[in-house]
Amino acid sequence: TQKAYTEAGRALATFLALQLDIEEKHPDADARAEAGDLVALLTPVAKAFMTDNGYTAANMGMQVFGGHGFIREWGMEQLVRDCRISQIYEGTNGIQAIDLLGRKVLLDQGQKLRKFTKQIHKFCQANEGNAQLAEFVAPLAKLLKDVGDITMGIGMAAMKDRDEAGAAATDYLRLVGHLTYAWLWARMAEVAYAKQDGASDDFYKAKIATARFYFAKLLPEVESLKASIKGGAKPLMALDDEQFAF
Repeated sequence: TQKAYTEAGRALATFLALQLDIEEKHPDADARAEAGDLVALLTPVAKAFMTDNGYTAANMGMQVFGGHGFIREWGMEQLVRDCRISQIYEGTNGIQAIDLLGRKVLLDQGQKLRKFTKQIHKFCQANEGNAQLAEFVAPLAKLLKDVGDITMGIGMAAMKDRDEAGAAATDYLRLVGHLTYAWLWARMAEVAYAKQDGASDDFYKAKIATARFYFAKLLPEVESLKASIKGGAKPLMALDDEQFAF
């Protein structure tokens, strides 16, 4: 889990760094604008999804040490505390989720989101007949469709009750985060299959094995996220203020 989250996070950070370079330096104005939209859309995902997963990874590191992980001399507790603050500063992750859904997706009727999902759709199309990548492309294509359907559903519900967007935001960010990581892992697997040459097989085999782990063991979280989003705002808003006392 630590390896799968960390390496996908590095891939996302690298992808966004490239988009920043394109936005600033590319000679074509349309390319600059598209890169800027991708950065705007994925910045809250990078901040919140990466730091949530980073805290999970650090917390697992403490667990591996057992009781010693809680003791200062080993240094693991420091890493856990350092990772925990990353979920709070530079815009708490709940605020990042509201920014993603409210400002980056719903405000422009999904234009930025479609620019991103178009890249994923092209990848799935290009590898539709690739037997090696079928185990990654098929679930990625399904998730891509699900994200589109859920986004439309949230938008329609939020037109009647704006609480619907707030209720869905945190789960929605994790859903888009998993879509992003699944796409990046599928891309890494594609490169790994192409690059195996005997000299560095272990590195590329590890990439493919980690991609399989991500799709089999971490990506299924999307099913609970979809169910939670579909639960809507009513269960969240059901209690009056005085009912919180106990």
